[in-house]
Amino acid sequence: MAKEVIVTADKVKNRKAFVKVVKRALLILLIFLILLYIVLEIIYHEGRFTITLDSNQTLESGLAIFDSTNNGHAKRKLEATPIKFMDNIDGRTIPENVHKEAEGSHNGKNYIAYTFFVENQGNEVLEYFYEVVIDDVIKNVDEAIRIRIYRNDEYVTYAKRNHLDNKPEKNTEPFKNIKESPDTIILEKVENFKPNDIDRYTIVIWIEGPDPDCIDALIGGELKAHMVIAEQHIEQS
Repeated sequence: MAKEVIVTADKVKNRKAFVKVVKRALLILLIFLILLYIVLEIIYHEGRFTITLDSNQTLESGLAIFDSTNNGHAKRKLEATPIKFMDNIDGRTIPENVHKEAEGSHNGKNYIAYTFFVENQGNEVLEYFYEVVIDDVIKNVDEAIRIRIYRNDEYVTYAKRNHLDNKPEKNTEPFKNIKESPDTIILEKVENFKPNDIDRYTIVIWIEGPDPDCIDALIGGELKAHMVIAEQHIEQS
């Protein structure tokens, strides 16, 4: 009888040790999953579209970005409000005056709209560039995405080329194909930007339903992108 009691006690001791190890492993796994969730939340949900100045030097030169004329204080980064779910639409349904509706985020049904300003608050004539870079694409949703950029009262609508014939989509300027910077899809230059000049920009992003590449396989897709504003000084003679 005594021998049987000793064997049973050993089994209980081993079982407790095993349970302790399992609990520690589960705790470590839980901590890892929490950290992974936080990282993914930052990557995929912290600002789907942002606008930034390229450096502190740009900020110091007098080039400023802001999204409210009531507060023209220069900022390093602006962030548009994302849309949790975006269905495809016909771009022709977007209001013609969307670029004059409001400042900052003014999203509509199934499209992102964001208005901001670039001002030369310095004393020198500048050139500056704006560049749109894709950070991440899920389920090839960029095949049917449209990005319209208003500069003051003029706009250009950008889109990826049709994958069947590699031709530009109707009424669009094709995304750039820059070998040295493959993630850059838009790159434009603004010249002769004088002191006190202000450019008003509105970015509109939507999924174009009539696009032949807008198919069911894109459902659940996501796009994350950002715009960078960079400047150059102009030598004065």
